[in-house]
Amino acid sequence: MGASLPPKEANLFKLIVKSYETKQYKKGLKAADQILKKFPEHGETLSMKGLTLNCMDRKAEAYDLVRLGLKNDLKSHVCWHVYGLLYRSDREYREAIKCYRNALKIDPDNIEILRDLSLLQAQMRDLKGFVETRQQLLTLKPNHRMNWIGFSVAHHLNSNPSKAVEILEAYEGTLEDDYPPEGERCEHGEMLLYKISLLDECGSLERALGELRKKEPKIVDKLSYKEQEVSLLVKLGRLEEAEKLYKKLLAINPDNYRYYEGLQVCVGLFSKNSEYSPEEIERLDELYKSLGQQNGWSSAVKRIPLDFLQGDKFKDAADNYIRPLLTKGVPSLFSDLSPLYDQPGKADILEQLILWLEHSIRTSGQYPGSTEKEPPSTLMWILFLLAQHYDRRGQCDIALSKIDEAIKHTPTVIDLYSVKSRILKHAGDAVASAALADEARCMDLADRYINSDCVKRMLQADQVALAEKTAVLFTKDGDQHNNLHDMQCMWYELASGESYFRQGDLGRALKNFLAVEKHYADITEDQFDFHSYCLRKMTLRAYVDMLRFQDRLHSEPYFQKAAIGAIRCYIKLYDSPPKSSTGEDDDMSNLLPSQKKKMRQKQRKAEARAKKADVKNEETNNSGVSKSGKRHVKPVDTDPHGEKLVQVEDPLLEATKYLKLLQKHSPDSLDTHVLSFEVNMRKQKILLAFQAVKQLLRLNVEHPDSHRCLIKFFCKVDSMPAPTTDGEKLVWSVLDAERPLISQVHGRSLMEANEVFLEKHKDSLMHRAAVAEMLNLLEPQRKSEAIKLIEGSTNGVVPRNGALGPIKEWKLKECIAVHKLLETVLIDHAAASRWKTRCSELFPYSTYFEGSLSSAVPNSVNHQISKDAERVGANRSANSVSDNGKLDGFKELTI
Repeated sequence: MGASLPPKEANLFKLIVKSYETKQYKKGLKAADQILKKFPEHGETLSMKGLTLNCMDRKAEAYDLVRLGLKNDLKSHVCWHVYGLLYRSDREYREAIKCYRNALKIDPDNIEILRDLSLLQAQMRDLKGFVETRQQLLTLKPNHRMNWIGFSVAHHLNSNPSKAVEILEAYEGTLEDDYPPEGERCEHGEMLLYKISLLDECGSLERALGELRKKEPKIVDKLSYKEQEVSLLVKLGRLEEAEKLYKKLLAINPDNYRYYEGLQVCVGLFSKNSEYSPEEIERLDELYKSLGQQNGWSSAVKRIPLDFLQGDKFKDAADNYIRPLLTKGVPSLFSDLSPLYDQPGKADILEQLILWLEHSIRTSGQYPGSTEKEPPSTLMWILFLLAQHYDRRGQCDIALSKIDEAIKHTPTVIDLYSVKSRILKHAGDAVASAALADEARCMDLADRYINSDCVKRMLQADQVALAEKTAVLFTKDGDQHNNLHDMQCMWYELASGESYFRQGDLGRALKNFLAVEKHYADITEDQFDFHSYCLRKMTLRAYVDMLRFQDRLHSEPYFQKAAIGAIRCYIKLYDSPPKSSTGEDDDMSNLLPSQKKKMRQKQRKAEARAKKADVKNEETNNSGVSKSGKRHVKPVDTDPHGEKLVQVEDPLLEATKYLKLLQKHSPDSLDTHVLSFEVNMRKQKILLAFQAVKQLLRLNVEHPDSHRCLIKFFCKVDSMPAPTTDGEKLVWSVLDAERPLISQVHGRSLMEANEVFLEKHKDSLMHRAAVAEMLNLLEPQRKSEAIKLIEGSTNGVVPRNGALGPIKEWKLKECIAVHKLLETVLIDHAAASRWKTRCSELFPYSTYFEGSLSSAVPNSVNHQISKDAERVGANRSANSVSDNGKLDGFKELTI
């Protein structure tokens, strides 16, 4: 570097490099300018100056200088390397790799460039290239431990674990017998455990176990050692040894559910679907009784039997488990028990049990069969549990009566208000739910969880502005909304986006959904620093797990919700383009020429003012420069309301970007293929839409959406003109070949297929609604018949043995969907009104249907509650929370 310069300037060049590495950018810039005074066309100095400017957030100048430097010295590996670093800083990894490869053509043995290239190859999952680069690094520097480990990991990631083991053994052969020294014992132990995991992955189980036991003295992490050993013993079928080891592990941590699962495997009593014969249940019961005697204080050993016990034994075990937790007052008890509600009959047993306990406490103040008096709070926690139980079962009126009694009993317990808020939300009164959640929040202003729960309820009630003010109480001072984005608060952005979507504000909705997508892009980028860090620190098992997690990152639920929300926004934009792109042009066309001229002048002046303001903001931001020369640029949101996002030229093209990610990472989700069908039908991509239909039929042939998409597709195809071009004829030949393979429409008309579907699902509201919609599509003149089909639905009772009240089949969400279908698709306002009246009686707390007990009806109970809660919450907030979000009133709060 700098070899073509005289000694003085060569030393200055070294100073530039050192200043860059130590982040003393001003110093480096000064040295670069000194060289360029004498040698203005020196390529490497120009490149290094550009790289320094890039670190000072002057990107445009940086690129110009680096390109000029490369132009002046095209055969300098430094210029190519710097160009690659510049691209890497902008996440242009493919371009950076090209630059590094060009640098290596000039200097093929440059360790630094090879190392940087290997990091990018790992990031981009160019695993073949990663192996080659790590091999080259090992060849150049075989005495460096990190090169051996990197080469081994590269082969492992490239699906060659046996080769990875060979490399680690070759590395071990270079070590002395007394290795490792005291300071490297942890790192060496991690490498040994990684080697054992590789042997396990290869299937060399006996060898892995022998190696593990042989190396035990050199492994520091004894818990991981035991877990690896017991895993190998189970895989080898040495279950007696594994059983003893699992019991030792349980003595260390008796609340680890994985250990209990492993122990069940060892004794031959494990089932993935939790289905056991009576004999197996008996044996499992004996096993957990013996474990309970050894670990009597363990919660897991009491809770796990509830998953497999049945009948009276289940009732007795649940009774023993629940009683002490009610006495102690554990708010999360219902969350702990809620998985049991998915098992037939257990919810009824739990209901009878809790009612029995409630009756005994009310009458005698004691549990049945007990002589000890229970504290007064026990009744309150029983009512608390019952309220959540009835809420889960859809009996909101009983749930509300129980929670109201609990609040009357002890009005200072915050959890009671939170649960009542949740019940009202499930009952359909989001406004009263938000008001109660705010009341709970004001009872403890220092609790972040309660604050977040309140924010979520406000967003569900579409109170976005109030939700934002509440959310920022727990953010840092300054730009508080941006702080929520910086914290990657995805649940808030998703809930906010969904609220804006409901309100029809597609710009803000898109802004929030795309913010979540940006977080996932950042998470992908965040792995970059770990490629070198994990090899250096030898956290190899965690590193490989992290890379595998990153590979399936876009299958995470939050990303799915964000992508689905964004696609729906783009579909809506396509169906109803924003006024600015269509309506304003129509308005302009209606104006006189002189008026048009004035309008355009106003627009130009407004644009000029906005541009001037942007320049002023940039100058203000540029004034904040640190000692190192790096600017503290405060990010400015140029589109706070998402207005630019809705002005996209091709909404379906944007939707397709996210649709492809869903198809790749969430292929087993119905929503993925429903959206694929909707997008591709609009794009006239017939075969892709048909592919989506086939996927829907594969996943759930009886789902209403699958039926809806099937009928829509063939209705569209049947109405299209005969094919004329070769491409169209090819598409039709594929459809002609595939149609007989679909049993629903093979040998039947679409009307017959619709009738067969109705006959199979005539007792289901949503299936009848889908059939009615398709009937209206196929024969619009039979719309009245389609409406009668919906109105003729009956709300059956779910079979049960519970103690209080029937449970109806219809869900609030389904009834709202049917009402929207009647109003917007079938377009019959009289039928929609009748349906609304009918549902207002079924769901009296629903604000959507304006039920008699909802806050939407003046003088109703919940209307008054919401008003009172809003007033009390406002007063408490005013007294306790200052304008800058600091919590000042804790001393005065009493709970």
